[in-house]
Amino acid sequence: MSMTATRRVLAIGVLPPELKARLAREFDLVERKPGPGEILAGYPVAVTTSMAGIDAATIAALPDLKLLGCNGAGLERIDTDALAARGIALHHTPDAVTEDTADLGLALIFALLRRVTEADRFVRSNGWATGRMSPSSRISGHRLGIVGLGKIGQTLAGRAASLGMAVSYTGPRRKPDQPYRYLPDLLTLAEECDVLALTCRAGPETDRMIDARVLDALGPRGYLINIARGSVVDEAALIAALTSGGIAGAALDVFDHEPNIDPRFAALENVVLTPHYAAVTRETREAMAEEIATAIAAFYAGATGQS
Repeated sequence: MSMTATRRVLAIGVLPPELKARLAREFDLVERKPGPGEILAGYPVAVTTSMAGIDAATIAALPDLKLLGCNGAGLERIDTDALAARGIALHHTPDAVTEDTADLGLALIFALLRRVTEADRFVRSNGWATGRMSPSSRISGHRLGIVGLGKIGQTLAGRAASLGMAVSYTGPRRKPDQPYRYLPDLLTLAEECDVLALTCRAGPETDRMIDARVLDALGPRGYLINIARGSVVDEAALIAALTSGGIAGAALDVFDHEPNIDPRFAALENVVLTPHYAAVTRETREAMAEEIATAIAAFYAGATGQS
């Protein structure tokens, strides 16, 4: 058919430049989102990102859609039920982000315990000329609690354990193949760790699960790291805990209303802030573009009867 012969791909929203360039080079790429009530026929393939997502109305506006590519790991903004109802295949890229996301999680542990960004500000403000910073904390010997021991959590756990951190985790179920201590209760994990790292999925079951009770359990010597999704944390409770000294500090790569984050975070000295940056490396971006382009090429090869 002509619509498959042209290898058309519809971009829903803004794509990362590496992915856009790759798709434009290999396919007939059109960047457009259907307006209210508009029907866009002739697009068997569409591509979005985890942050842009795709809703049921947009899916309904694409009557020829057979494959949706998603640049990213998270699916909370993808209406997977609407895709399944139409038999539309979904290809996303969770494996591509594992290593880099775990790396940033480890970097944030160093940033908090060794006070890396605080030390940078101290030197730049000429504070060193008139005094010395108070001591930071060593990494080894500290207790890391991980919420959600999926691929990213497991990779972070391995890196932390190799540095001498004692690792425990919680989640829906024990992972028998993992050597780390399992605690089924989140509050208990928060009480028994020094650093609480969030690597869980976003969804109804994790929405605002890090609330005032969990932060109280983490306590005034505890740190929070979020490399999951902003929805996992009750940000008002977190800001209150950071302001009052209820916890020692936090490092956040994800937020509730990105990129328009709560301005109170920027005013806090005990917070390290990064711009949803965990998987933003050249290597990962190229790998994600390669994976999505390969999946689309395979789809079109099958649709046109090529081997």
